[in-house]
Amino acid sequence: MKKYRAHYKSPHSANPVNGTFEFESDSNAGSRANMSDARIKMLETFGKEAVSWQIDKIEKAPSRDSSSDTFVQPQLDFREPKKVIHHRKFKRGTL
Repeated sequence: MKKYRAHYKSPHSANPVNGTFEFESDSNAGSRANMSDARIKMLETFGKEAVSWQIDKIEKAPSRDSSSDTFVQPQLDFREPKKVIHHRKFKRGTL
């Protein structure tokens, strides 16, 4: 199953609500089945107050690598830098 992020907003009222939530779906992004999965997840999460809310857009959620979750100390290199010998790119005295 792929992870998606949905953006929702409530109708204009005294207390407007907007935000995002993540859900999983087997359907392609932007399809009718994907929109239905997002709507069901929104109703499960927020309950009956979310009935009048609208889903603005659905985008694919960024994948999280296990390496980014843990902090890793970078390795420092204290060796002397290599000496770079610059060669001429043309022969002197020739046209």
